[in-house]
Amino acid sequence: MAIGNLSTVAKILGYQMLIITVLSLGFAVGGWQKAFSSALGGLAAFIPNLYFALRVSGSAGQDPRKILKSFYTGESVKLFLTAALFLLIFQFPNLEILPLLAGYIAALSVFWFALLMR
Repeated sequence: MAIGNLSTVAKILGYQMLIITVLSLGFAVGGWQKAFSSALGGLAAFIPNLYFALRVSGSAGQDPRKILKSFYTGESVKLFLTAALFLLIFQFPNLEILPLLAGYIAALSVFWFALLMR
């Protein structure tokens, strides 16, 4: 399937995985702990976004109230999932905070670049 045929949501999720991978490989120069921390930070943003995208896309074509309810429920679970993932991530020993936050912020920044590309 060509990239032009993918939905906007699929493109954003793909770009998030790309930026997480590239950033983690860049941090790998400083050691595996930095690369791992960066990847965990990126996944802390990606996994909740993936859940939200699947949740909301599943409500397409339904009654507007059901779509709105799905949106609010999806966003609430996304926030909870993000918090839960960070709680789990902080259990890892030798975690590097700067790469972790860089991975998280880089994955979230994809939304800003997607807005600029439209």
